[in-house]
Amino acid sequence: MTQLRITNGRVIDPSQSLDQVADLWIRGERILGIGPQPGLVADRTIDAAGMIVSPGLIDMHVHLREPGREEDETVATGSAAAVAGGITSVACMPNTDPPLDHQAAAEFIHLQARRAGNAHVFPIGCVTKGRQGAELAEIGGLVEGGAVAFSDDDVPIVSAEIMRRALEYCRMFDKPVLSHAEDLELTKGGLMHEGRESMRLGLRGMPAAAEEVMIYRDIELARLTGGRLHFLHVSTAGSVELIRRAKNDGVRVTAETCPQYFFLTDQELRRFDSNHKLNPPLRTQDDVQALIAGLKDGTLDVLASDHSPQAPEKKLRELDQAPFGIVGLETLLPISIKALLEPGHLTWPQLIEKLTIRPASILDIKRGTLKPEVYADVTIIDPAAEWTIDVSKFASKSRNSPFDGVKVRGRAHAVIVRGGVKYEQIR
Repeated sequence: MTQLRITNGRVIDPSQSLDQVADLWIRGERILGIGPQPGLVADRTIDAAGMIVSPGLIDMHVHLREPGREEDETVATGSAAAVAGGITSVACMPNTDPPLDHQAAAEFIHLQARRAGNAHVFPIGCVTKGRQGAELAEIGGLVEGGAVAFSDDDVPIVSAEIMRRALEYCRMFDKPVLSHAEDLELTKGGLMHEGRESMRLGLRGMPAAAEEVMIYRDIELARLTGGRLHFLHVSTAGSVELIRRAKNDGVRVTAETCPQYFFLTDQELRRFDSNHKLNPPLRTQDDVQALIAGLKDGTLDVLASDHSPQAPEKKLRELDQAPFGIVGLETLLPISIKALLEPGHLTWPQLIEKLTIRPASILDIKRGTLKPEVYADVTIIDPAAEWTIDVSKFASKSRNSPFDGVKVRGRAHAVIVRGGVKYEQIR
């Protein structure tokens, strides 16, 4: 077996409370150990002086569009974008055509990921058949096919009874239900956050209450059932407080937010640029501060991208006609560094924890750690690299990013998946 040595790097592994300058050794597809390995000779050595050596980053909220919308993204292009962003594992949402609501559909995702040979791809199965909200999908079959969680993604589960049964049934398999919290009656026809800016611009708004009332409902259902509940792309101050209280009460709830929600505000819509049209929408500065506070105190467990690729011709439509969503795999790390690390809101170990062991533990996948014998998924980060985000250079098929032209510091220098170097930054 080939042996790879990563030397002189600052090894940060929150799963082991490890933060030290040390060598990391990889043998074949697995981690061999950290520190001196007497008698071993490396087949290749990577000098990581001045860099951070982390467990491979995990993005648990990604849309890969395949099957059915390959003009936006495919498993191959999306997983290539992942490794370009320093991400070694992604969990992909089931809003495909047809949806991922049966065992063969989950197996198809695994097959396509193996063919692509980039990042690991873990499918998330539908909660209900066809994402119609009426009848539970084949939960057991999807678990057999490799589904790691369940969600109807951008279609909220309107029926409280269906959501209750989903939490109960998924509890049998110890799988989380991932909730897109939105009251569709309150957001119907909305284009942006409802508030001063929407009134000023004359655009129909989507109130914070639309997210918060569904979060309250789902928390109470999780309390009732004992099921595992995870909230996707949390965006409001009220939501953070509801989740904080639920955690204090011992409810089995976790949550994520995304860079767009703690870096941008609804004022961006003044440009009527569809790359700022999201669901949930960009909120206010008060919401941004609440999200940052939630990340600092652990209320929000995970950083995720909500990578939602849309072919250029779709986003070029008028604002009211353009679809929601932005790409995020290649900007998750640099924008998180810019918005959270540089201002001192989080430390490197805290940031890496929310990108590694926390999503791994929620999805119950054996990733996000540098412990011996696990798959050698490693991200080497150059924290001093200064660069400007350029969507024309993205590995993703789509270009719908609000971060084009933003100057950032820090990026993936090299990415290793199962012991193989899948990405290296050319200096």
